[in-house]
Amino acid sequence: MEDWDHYSAALRERGKEFTALHPELIKGFGALSRGAATTKHLDAKTREFIALAVAVTTKCQGCIDAHARKAKAAGATKEEIAEALGVAVALNAGAALTYSFHVMDALDGTGQG
Repeated sequence: MEDWDHYSAALRERGKEFTALHPELIKGFGALSRGAATTKHLDAKTREFIALAVAVTTKCQGCIDAHARKAKAAGATKEEIAEALGVAVALNAGAALTYSFHVMDALDGTGQG
């Protein structure tokens, strides 16, 4: 398993280097992130549940690190986070099932069905 504190520190250092190399990109990413965090109907904890589920489905370690910390800061419990991650697990299984149907279509389309 990851040493998340070390990973987070290393990620921040690499982020500083990348920011120096491409500051406009980082400004744009920051604006996008601030825009997504500015909501009228979702509270911070709900946004972090969504962010964690998406982080898991996209396999983004940096996102997992950042949003696990933000979820804790927003008051999320491990139990709540586990339930939110259950949605990610189910969606990944659903996506595999749906794409399995595409395989069947491809087989039919190639005359092998």
